[in-house]
Amino acid sequence: MRLALALFALLGWPAGLLGQATQQAPVKDYTPLYIKREVMIPMRDGARLFTAIYAPKDSSTRHPILMTRTPYSSSPYGQDLFPGFFRNPTIPGVRTYLRNGYIFVFQDVRGRYLSEGQFVDVRPYLADKRGKQDIDEASDTYDTAEWLIRNVPGNNGRIGVRGTSYPGFYSAMAAISGHPAIKAVSPQAPVTEWMGGDDFLHGGALLLPHAFDFFYARGFGRARPQPTTAFVASVEHGTPDGYQFFLERLGALSNANPRFLHDSIAFWNQLAQHPTWDAFWQVRSARPWLKDLKPALLWVGGWFDTENLWGALNAYAAAERQSPGTSNRLVMGPWSHGQWNGVRGDSLGALDWGSLTAVFYNDSIEAPFFNYHLLDGQPAPRPYEAAVFETGPNRWHFLDAWPPRGTVPTPVYLRAGGALALEPPAEPAGTFDRYVSDPAKPIPYTAEYRHWYDPGFMVEDQRFAARRPDVLVYRTEPLAEGLTVAGPVDVDFVVATSGTDADFIVKVIDVFPDSGTGGSPAARAKLGDYQMLVRGDVLRGKFRNSMSNPEPFTPDQPTPLRFRLNDVFHTFQAGHRLMVQVQSTWFPMIDRNPGKFMDIWQAKDADFQPTTQRVYRSASQPSRLLLPVLR
Repeated sequence: MRLALALFALLGWPAGLLGQATQQAPVKDYTPLYIKREVMIPMRDGARLFTAIYAPKDSSTRHPILMTRTPYSSSPYGQDLFPGFFRNPTIPGVRTYLRNGYIFVFQDVRGRYLSEGQFVDVRPYLADKRGKQDIDEASDTYDTAEWLIRNVPGNNGRIGVRGTSYPGFYSAMAAISGHPAIKAVSPQAPVTEWMGGDDFLHGGALLLPHAFDFFYARGFGRARPQPTTAFVASVEHGTPDGYQFFLERLGALSNANPRFLHDSIAFWNQLAQHPTWDAFWQVRSARPWLKDLKPALLWVGGWFDTENLWGALNAYAAAERQSPGTSNRLVMGPWSHGQWNGVRGDSLGALDWGSLTAVFYNDSIEAPFFNYHLLDGQPAPRPYEAAVFETGPNRWHFLDAWPPRGTVPTPVYLRAGGALALEPPAEPAGTFDRYVSDPAKPIPYTAEYRHWYDPGFMVEDQRFAARRPDVLVYRTEPLAEGLTVAGPVDVDFVVATSGTDADFIVKVIDVFPDSGTGGSPAARAKLGDYQMLVRGDVLRGKFRNSMSNPEPFTPDQPTPLRFRLNDVFHTFQAGHRLMVQVQSTWFPMIDRNPGKFMDIWQAKDADFQPTTQRVYRSASQPSRLLLPVLR
């Protein structure tokens, strides 16, 4: 079980799906049809990388290679041990490849588990390599591909690469590597820019449990002095309540090392040393190098992925701009992080999508993509630029562009009495709504008590937040007809704070009718008055003009605040309402702002102070969202 769970993590599959999958009767046990090899593949600088190769015994035909490079372990280790999916080929994400006799390759990246060398988080790409010691993840992929083509019997000379999350980053590096045998690459929820909007930093604010729990509690950030097969044991928090842990036991970020980490997590210290967009972050961005790419590309993401939604959208867009001659496609489904690798994908949280979206994706999108580029005689995938799932009506679209053609930037204004309307306000200058934000009593991001997040929080009912006095709530009247929003949502506010810094979290919400809509009477009752979170994100106010050069607020001075929320594809159906919530804490998903212009990593517990925020809504100082409305 432990080994099977490890492989689920490797492929980005939620481990909880293992129990669901194993309840299904397997179609066939593929282990007798495959042979496993464990090899140490030499890189150009002499380091050797552990690689597990699972190849069909059938020698009557040549087989394509499907490779995943991972920092999360290529287990199970042992010449005779096979991953669980070989005995359960009903899992959508692998069954087609098993049936078609793919060669599976899994590799521990440099410095992880059994591979030699030093591990570097999101290792920078080196465009100007002058000698064998100049290595990066692209060169390691190139050297691996070259070895595989020359040393794996029965391969057909074509390699595909796929990976989710961190392995998505390594997949993007495979596309950059330029090896001629790499014909098709699918970076899925790829880590792209940790300071830009992936995983750990959104709008300059830290996703606290993501960073702390990933590097410390889950052990990813601890040193590995020697190659090992051992999994790092998780650290217990001492309480099941993550809100309490981060507020009371951790407190200010400056407490992390003296209370818990003791300088044992190198990347935590690097985060603290680079609180702005500087050279450290610039060289760790994959986007500038996604140019003149040769393999066909299939970028995959989930509309409700709190970790790497930004990466999927922005890496795709960068490749589209910089590799105009490349087959470059985007897939966005109604998924949390990696959910498309699961068994069903038919629901998230309280919401039911009405179909097995993971099955559809794997059978109708991903498998045809790899089969066409890696096998002979396979039909071309249907023509599309973006395969995207529209939530609300819950249906797939195959479009010739993303964002789709025909969207119109449409302002919706914050109005008096908590109204939200297409018409701008008429109130005199200086009209505003206000709230007091107290970092000692921050607004929770979820109504649940937990540490690592429930993936369903990205669509969670927001009534628990709407009832707080430190949340501003604006809503439209019930819509007479559906309103389809397709693309990024822009926040264009005028705000003020009594301090010199403040966070602003903006949430876009679909309010269901009080009787619920669709499905059984029980389902309608469950969703009556439901406030579905469609999109929400944060801007740390000091970064409002630049991520490189933060600026303080002048206390109580009206100040423009503009930032972009990630794309959506959602229809607010007739009878529903569009709601916007504005707040300044979202804890502990977002770390707290002390209300002072300072390096928050150095703040002490005593530095945190309540501040009063103002959001203006007058004719001369309107606050609005710009929605990309599809006509």
